[in-house]
Amino acid sequence: MLRENKAVGAPHSRVDGPLKVTGQARYAAEYFDTGLLFGCVVSANIATGKIASIDIDHAACMPGVVKVFTHENRPAVAYRNSKWKDQVALPGHPFRPLENDRILFDGQPVALVVADSYEAARDAASCVRVHYLPNRPQTDLERNLDESYVPPVPRSEQSMPPPPRGDAHAAFAAAPYKISAEYRMDGEHHNPMELFATTVIRNGNGDLTVYDKTQGSQNSHEYICNVFGLASEKLTVKNSFVGGAFGQGLRPKYQLFLAVMASLDLKRSIKVEMSRREMFYLTWRPSSFQQVSLAADGNGNLISVMHHAVHSTSRHEDYQENVANWSGLAYHCENVKITYEIVKLDVSTPGDMRAPGAATGVTALEVAFDELAFATGTDPLDFRIRNFAHRDQNQDKEITSKALMACYHEGASRFGWSGRSAEPRSMREGNDLVGWGMATGLWEAKMSPAQAKVRVSSDGKVYVSAAASDIGTGTYTILGQIAADCFDVPIDNVTVEIGDSSLPKTAVEGGSYTAASSGTAVQAASKRVIETLLKHAHVMSGTPLKHAAAKEVEIAEGRLVLKTNHQLGLALSDIMSFVGVSAIEELGVAGPDKKLAKTFAAYTHSAVFAEVKVDADLGVVRVTRVVSAIAAGRILNPKTARSQILGGIVMGIGMALHENGMIDHRIGRIVNHNLAEYHVPTNADIDGLEVIFVEEDDNKVSPIGAKGLGEIGIIGVAAAVSNAIFHATGTRFRDFPITIDKLIMSGTSSDNGPRHHL
Repeated sequence: MLRENKAVGAPHSRVDGPLKVTGQARYAAEYFDTGLLFGCVVSANIATGKIASIDIDHAACMPGVVKVFTHENRPAVAYRNSKWKDQVALPGHPFRPLENDRILFDGQPVALVVADSYEAARDAASCVRVHYLPNRPQTDLERNLDESYVPPVPRSEQSMPPPPRGDAHAAFAAAPYKISAEYRMDGEHHNPMELFATTVIRNGNGDLTVYDKTQGSQNSHEYICNVFGLASEKLTVKNSFVGGAFGQGLRPKYQLFLAVMASLDLKRSIKVEMSRREMFYLTWRPSSFQQVSLAADGNGNLISVMHHAVHSTSRHEDYQENVANWSGLAYHCENVKITYEIVKLDVSTPGDMRAPGAATGVTALEVAFDELAFATGTDPLDFRIRNFAHRDQNQDKEITSKALMACYHEGASRFGWSGRSAEPRSMREGNDLVGWGMATGLWEAKMSPAQAKVRVSSDGKVYVSAAASDIGTGTYTILGQIAADCFDVPIDNVTVEIGDSSLPKTAVEGGSYTAASSGTAVQAASKRVIETLLKHAHVMSGTPLKHAAAKEVEIAEGRLVLKTNHQLGLALSDIMSFVGVSAIEELGVAGPDKKLAKTFAAYTHSAVFAEVKVDADLGVVRVTRVVSAIAAGRILNPKTARSQILGGIVMGIGMALHENGMIDHRIGRIVNHNLAEYHVPTNADIDGLEVIFVEEDDNKVSPIGAKGLGEIGIIGVAAAVSNAIFHATGTRFRDFPITIDKLIMSGTSSDNGPRHHL
């Protein structure tokens, strides 16, 4: 139903853009009510132990304070573990705020102070006195590797390694070219622009409208109803606008629980907003340790892959992500062994952060692959092309489409890869060592169950509604484009309503499947509207559509017409007038094709090329160019799609050079819990980013041919930057992020030739 040269495929600006740039888009913390109360969280300042005593008397007596909640006076809530598990919950025991006197992680909420102003709540919170019985924390992954274990309950089938194939150890031992190395990555923190917040508005009849910073309004709705025993109809959750999330908003955060708890107890409206410091205690990309061993034969063919990955999790939940499986399908290899374990530490539960697992595992694989290419004396791009995989060997399935080869060729051409000098430290520009590196990226292309309603009125206006979220990805715009094409109207004639738990059901926004899933649901609903119009047209007297089938008609210029002859048709207004209605609305349902999934696997792919310049005296690294070539099926909107990839590249540069959550392992506490000391790339760090979308026609991945873009942009970027640094300096870095102290300690400014740094 999507037509060429129409709205879909055109670079439309975001329809919600004007609201955002003029400040009219309201986020979770920007709703108010008469008599609104404010909550301020008191956070634990130990990583593990118990609360010996908590003194709230002084705080409770301060002006404006309404109540102080602690584990000693928390209202009764659900007891059973199952009631606390949200739609994307992990194996284990979900965190329950203010449940008891135990401290499980640094920054755990131990009290909520509620007052009639934020300032009063904040000041009173500083007067809550908590005395602890601390235990010695264990927060260092590497020191606890001997405690690693295979998760007894898999989070999902995708998070567990595939069965070994061939004999990877024997092939590795016999190979003429081989590398085996360890790769370490510090934990990263999401830090979206919008702080997490929940505003609960208590209506006159006791119903609650909850404005929550979340990637899934229906997930938050279900969580609240289960935990507090609320009837579904007594609650509505809204997240009309979300100021970034990157996966941090997939699961309900503790401010949601605290705000609803206080509102129900006090029978008042209330707002609880996190501080930037508190954001560091919510979720994070876990620290990881990876051992990658690769081997090639004398012709440069990959003959052995062994990838062992370990990352941290909390004491109470088994966080799991697909770290190592990518190594079994990225390149053709008959001998593969992949293992995966986790380690319990005294930390908060990690969470999905943009391309969870792949951003970590593919980075290690692609650096290792670059090392093996260098060992064989092969150009890194040629080495990847030589070992190209045409099918998913992990699952033994065909791939719906794979335009990765086009990514290699178009990306290399645009970057000028043919001008690369093979020898490390051989390219200079003044006092800068110049390095060129590249890497492959891949991410699964999925659909999730989704519903959408589409209503068409007699005046040609189209209304789309679904509970889907827009976390800055352009969901409003893309759904509007699809509906506009289905009904042959300008996108300005389409109104899209999303971010409301009362709307048609969708999954949480994550995993890069919202556009394909909700977009297909909109198309399905549009198709049903046309079928309903045709059914009415069949019984109209003198209709030229009497014998037409649904597949033979479309809407053009406000008329239901034959596709083969637009002269034969009826005006939509006439059809609706005939049946006495002013609009027709239908529900569309979409979901993965389970039959197709038995035979085919689907992925997005990328080829990332990076240029770095390293000051030969100071070791300062600048990323001066990145070209990212993307194969993601049908690009619904090149403008919003490009924005997604640009954001991913920036996060990848942060992963390579900047971002790490520093924990003082003596006390188990995060020491750089602010944006002054937790470094992220800024304007001065970013230059010369270019995005290429290669043509890829995929008629199997989704009915609209689209694959996700949110995750693929970051995957491979850190590896490409790391590989470029090796090319520039001759020093191999395997400890991320690659900060200036590591470059200085490695002696990159000397001309002693290639070396390796662990």
